[in-house]
Amino acid sequence: MDKKKLVEAFILHLENDLLALKEAARATYEEATHEESKPENEYDTRGLEASYLAGAQAKRAGEIDEVLSLFRTTAWKDFPPGAAISATALVELQTAGRKHFVLLMPLGGGVNQSFEGRMVQVITPASALGEALLGLREGDDVDVEIGDRTVPYEILSVR
Repeated sequence: MDKKKLVEAFILHLENDLLALKEAARATYEEATHEESKPENEYDTRGLEASYLAGAQAKRAGEIDEVLSLFRTTAWKDFPPGAAISATALVELQTAGRKHFVLLMPLGGGVNQSFEGRMVQVITPASALGEALLGLREGDDVDVEIGDRTVPYEILSVR
């Protein structure tokens, strides 16, 4: 898996999300400030609800913009064989016979990107899995506490 092309795919995905969210926030703001959104009585909260929604959308757009900026400006490391996992590592894991990829980043946890027929998820050191992976290497095994269960992972590769 070409990490440079993967990062480009994440950037495009985030740009599209940001554009759509900004448009939704603009439309919601217009609805909240439109003349017809003024309350008809003390129980009419349409305008207030729309303004809360516009504020939340603007906040989410700011968060996506921050993650997008991080993806654009990060110095992406190449991880030679035997290197310890740290930020920007693309890690292939196996658990319960299933393989999956995670990209360890300081921000953006939960963002997913389909790439070369595989789903890649961004995780951060704030997550249980992200914290457990830091410093480990290809071939290591790790048990991660997720809720009330322990999930065993095998690290297949680090890129």
